[in-house]
Amino acid sequence: MGQTLVEKILSEKMGRLVHAGETIVVDVDFAALHDGSGPLLVRLMKERGYQEDPVFDPERILFANEFGPVPTREVANEHALTRNYACSHQCHWEEGGTGHVHAHVYEEYLKCGSVCIVGDSHTTVHGAFGCFATGCGSTDMVAVTRYGKTWIKVPETFRINVTGKLPRGVYAKDIMLKLASMIKSDQAIYKSLEFRGDTIEDLSMAGRLTITSMGVDVGAKTAIMETDEHTREFMAGFGREADYREIRGDENAKYERVIDIDASALEPLVSCPHYVENVDLARNCQNQKVDMVFIGSCTNGRTEDLHVAAEILKGKKVAKGLRLLVIPNSTAVYKECMRDGTLLALAEAGAVIEAPNCGPCMGVHQGIPGDNEVVVATQNRNFKGRMGNPTASIYLSSPATAAATALRGTITDPREVM
Repeated sequence: MGQTLVEKILSEKMGRLVHAGETIVVDVDFAALHDGSGPLLVRLMKERGYQEDPVFDPERILFANEFGPVPTREVANEHALTRNYACSHQCHWEEGGTGHVHAHVYEEYLKCGSVCIVGDSHTTVHGAFGCFATGCGSTDMVAVTRYGKTWIKVPETFRINVTGKLPRGVYAKDIMLKLASMIKSDQAIYKSLEFRGDTIEDLSMAGRLTITSMGVDVGAKTAIMETDEHTREFMAGFGREADYREIRGDENAKYERVIDIDASALEPLVSCPHYVENVDLARNCQNQKVDMVFIGSCTNGRTEDLHVAAEILKGKKVAKGLRLLVIPNSTAVYKECMRDGTLLALAEAGAVIEAPNCGPCMGVHQGIPGDNEVVVATQNRNFKGRMGNPTASIYLSSPATAAATALRGTITDPREVM
């Protein structure tokens, strides 16, 4: 019997065969924290007497303030706390306004086939590089930071076969929203989602990262894909081709469940308030007036995403009375979209462009909606209060649907304006 991708990676790390259901203690290849989990970690280190002790390997630990530039005095003090700890322990450090923690990890540090642990639930994003990547709480991050180890119960795997050519106006985000509508948020708890099929093989890394980022939003422990030429080219673009290696799965692996998605039959989708799995066709929601559109986040803030939005909005204006917020998810994306005119096109259409950060997705930075406002966002979650206002309603969509909505002022199927 063959092995799933997760079983293969963890077996390699352990130096022996491991199987789903087994609990192991594994060495961590790379770890990171942001300004939500970082301050908690620093305080726990002090509480347990580890504050002055060395970390397991400063070259393999990143602290990144992703909720910046600093919005409040309280946040500034949290940033200072983690900044001082990171610098005093010679760890990698990134200031607020340079991007979210995951972009820093996969652009600068991640190696294919590694075990990556970050103090953030959307760590599943790194599975697009054939990694076992998962988030954990600050208590477990104490062991990771100090000793470079963590415990894992090897998850059972759902194989998600996505086949067929994506129709015009349909993107990777729509694939993930379709999956959410099928398995809801409770059927894949602590599972590995292994994405396969010719649709996945044809996707750019931006599309793959969108899908793996949202693995946790359907309850999964990790989401993972094989690596290929797309992966190698992406890493080569950041001068890290040496960190690429081929990661392939076994066709005869044992899967707990197999789910098939026909990509060619998909239409543009939205996730309606207040649950990710509450999915409907964008065209069914066309009468819903929208107050604000947010294009960005760790799920859809990459160059390709902004290009899609700019193609729809270039030479036009956003609807009167609607606010459009655009936030690239890393400095590299910001610079590329500045050089090629994407940011200018979006700004001329009426968008407000922010420095790379998480934006209002976590409800702690600029762009928080007003009372009872309706938002269409390309982020990953639409729970009540997610964007900092519990009276607001959030619809999730692809960048194309978000841009089309910004143009019309109501939720719009992007095929109508493309």
